Amino acid sequence: MTMAALAILVGLVLLVWSADKFVEGAAATAKHMGMPSLLIGIVIIGFGTSAPEMVVSALAASDGNPGLALGNAYGSNITNIALILGVTALISPIAVQSQIIRKELPILLVVTLLAGWLIYDGHLGGLDAIILLVVLLGLMGWSIKEGLSQRQDILASEVDDELDSHPMSLKLAIMWLVIGLLVLVLSSRMLVWGAVTVAQSLGVSDLIIGLTIVAIGTSLPELASSIMAAKKGEHDLAIGNVIGSNLFNTLAVVGIAAGIHPLAVESEVLTRDWALMLALTVGLLLMAIGIKGPGRITRLEGLVLIGVYFGYTGYLGYGIISH
Repeated sequence: MTMAALAILVGLVLLVWSADKFVEGAAATAKHMGMPSLLIGIVIIGFGTSAPEMVVSALAASDGNPGLALGNAYGSNITNIALILGVTALISPIAVQSQIIRKELPILLVVTLLAGWLIYDGHLGGLDAIILLVVLLGLMGWSIKEGLSQRQDILASEVDDELDSHPMSLKLAIMWLVIGLLVLVLSSRMLVWGAVTVAQSLGVSDLIIGLTIVAIGTSLPELASSIMAAKKGEHDLAIGNVIGSNLFNTLAVVGIAAGIHPLAVESEVLTRDWALMLALTVGLLLMAIGIKGPGRITRLEGLVLIGVYFGYTGYLGYGIISH
């Protein structure tokens, strides 16, 4: 138990560090290769921050722990909106100006509804995995098209500012890309082993561990990048990180995990976890589009989001104690 807890702690620290280096290296490499800044923001940074969830869930599924894989993906989505955007908005109210982000939010809502439809029967198998991954490929194609046609979007200028603040040679960028990926896999392996061992020792399901400890751990890179972006006034980059990550979690992370090992979905996932994920997505869409004015997430709304997160986590914790 002690070794498992230590593995979780060390794994999380290495996971955050390696994910940051992986995304930085990937973004800088893409910039050197001539990729448009908007495309870097949408694909590399937005989806790249989900690399921890993808590796952790793939390893969990391959080890025969599908609950941990699904809990990690959905728990990360809840954490991204409720905790990360909540904390970010408290630091600096988030103004949403990017037209790309305004287009991505309805897509995220549709993808979330698709996820609910697929888990309704209590099972995610090979066909479900194919559906999720095909939708992901279509979304990637759309993202590339938008990134090539709308280079003047405000998100592009924020990505340029971010890359210019951390200049990196191509050689150094590739080095950090490779090192980040290798450490990411190693730390994910440690985290999965520790999380499964702790779950078995406490007698709780790996789903709950995935929704809580693992989810917040794999979401730490998004938290760090969103807070830094908000402090610099790069609001669209902050919310773009979360939207891109949630899209990738729902489609790629769950799709890859279900493709590796069929996932049995407990009824509570639909009525509790997915339902909250859907409600948060709808709330984010309404806040970002703006009903009575320009879209923004205020400090008060950020506080409400944080309250929702701790209420949800407290409910899960109460279930563990009761068990």
